[in-house]
Parts: sequence; C-alpha cells; structure tokens
Amino acid sequence: MKTFWMFPGQGNQFPGMLRDVSPKLIAKVKDLTGFDLPDDEEAYQDPVQIQLALLVLQLNDVSLLKEAGETPDIVGGHSLGIFAAAVCSGVLSEDDAIKLVLKRATLMKNAYPEGYGMGVIVGLTRIEVENLTEKVNSKQTPVFTSNQNAELQVSLSGSYEGIDQVLELAKKQSARTAKRLAVPSPSHSPLMKAAAQELERYVEGLNLQDANCVYLTNFNGHAVTKAEEIAYDLSHNLMYPVYWDTMAEVALELGTEVSVELEPGQTFTKLMKQKTSDIQNISLATMSIDDVSFLLNKWKRGFSNG
Repeated sequence: MKTFWMFPGQGNQFPGMLRDVSPKLIAKVKDLTGFDLPDDEEAYQDPVQIQLALLVLQLNDVSLLKEAGETPDIVGGHSLGIFAAAVCSGVLSEDDAIKLVLKRATLMKNAYPEGYGMGVIVGLTRIEVENLTEKVNSKQTPVFTSNQNAELQVSLSGSYEGIDQVLELAKKQSARTAKRLAVPSPSHSPLMKAAAQELERYVEGLNLQDANCVYLTNFNGHAVTKAEEIAYDLSHNLMYPVYWDTMAEVALELGTEVSVELEPGQTFTKLMKQKTSDIQNISLATMSIDDVSFLLNKWKRGFSNG
C-alpha cells in the first residue's frame, strides 16, 4: 500500500495548535533559535513565529507516526511544509531544519516587513489570473501569479495594494473566492529572489542526505531522491510558484493509495478528494495517532488480501 504524506504550509495556523507538541521539541527550538513559541494570536502575526511553530507541529506529527511504525512512500510539502517533509524523508536532521527555517523566515521578514503578502482566487484558470495580474502589476503595485493548488485555485503574491486590486477584478469576473491569505510575505514570487539566493548559500553548508522515499519538488512537481535536487527546492522555492496540482498528479501516477495530511488543517485532503475518489484519505487535524495507525494497518491488510 503506497502512502503519500502531505505537509501543509502557512495559512491554517491557529492559537493553541502546539498544545500537544512534545515539551522537549519546544525546548529544542528555544535552545537553537532563542524563540519561546508562545502559541498565541499575537505570535502568529510574525512570520518567524508562524514558520517555526508550523515546523515544530509537523516534526511532532512525524515523530509520533514513526513511533507507531508508519513510514511514507512519497512525501510532498507545500512551501514551508517542505522542511518537515525533508526531515521525514531523511534528507535533513531536525536541528538543521529548525535552524534553516529560522534563516528562511528571518530573510522573508526582513525583505518585506509590512504591506506584502498573498491572496487566493478560486474559480478562474491560471491564464485568466495572469491576465488580471498583468493589468495591475507595476513598480508601485507589484503583484504576481503564484501557487497552483488546483486547476481552478491560484494564489497571488505581492503588495497588498496590488493583491487587492487583482482580487476586485477577479470578483467582477465571477470568481467563486477572492481573498487575502494569512501569509505576511510575498512568497513564491520574483520579489523573493534575493532571499532565495542567500538561503541557497546557507543550504550549501548543511549536510543533506539522499531521501529514503520519493520527494516531490515544489517548483516543478518532479519526483526526486537526490540530495542536490532537494537542496535546490529547499532554497529556491521562495521565488517560484508551488505547483501543488502537479505534485498531486505525480503522486497519483506513482500509485498512491492513501494520502495522509499532517497538521494543521485539511486543505490538501479536500483537494485530493476533489481530484479523485479512488484513494483513501487521512487528516491528522481530525484524528488521533492511534486512529490513524489503526486505519493504515486495516487498509494495509485489505490491500495485501486484495
């Protein structure tokens, strides 16, 4: 039975999401970064706090799943999610992932401390969204077409002024949804090129290993295992759109039978359900580790008997 573990990025963070995380893991973050992770509303206005907290939450999920005897065949992270995916697949150590995310989040915060972020449009094609961004994008109102999460779900990155103008145009064009996201930086756009280049230099100094399972890259959706290919994704995904729709298609082509979405939220479980009804789906946001392990073992027996 092939499993695809999905690691979400920013957007679904919420106060209290770290309540069940191992105190030892929280202490490790404090030791390595100096951050306390207060896990409250005020903290989640800060890109550094958001990214460290989400990483820790997912590292805790990975640890609990592996303690229960579960391992993935395929991993895919969305934006920030790639770092926990890299730990899960044996590419990065926990310590290096924590320090790397601190570096990434700090670069992002310093590059655009305010007035920049992301939005999402549902109901228009990528070409339609690109036509809208071209009408608005300028030096005064930079905005770019960004992540492709589904065929008709496209993100925007840039200045809030530019994003808001594109969102209004999208509403006039009958988009089902057109709103800002809770992401306080213009991730996955050319605006992050300098930050990506600096992050690349940092990644070069880390000891990365080849993956022990298939790793799906953000910037083109390809299935890879080599450390150097994953290193490029870890450093450069800041400046490229995340092609999640392609990643999901590749996961299905590779024979995925069960998707497992780590915390927080159920965004990618819902997207997988929209894409196909031929696989089983698990979301840790709604299930205990014991229940997840029970289902996975039940389905494994079913697949082997079948």
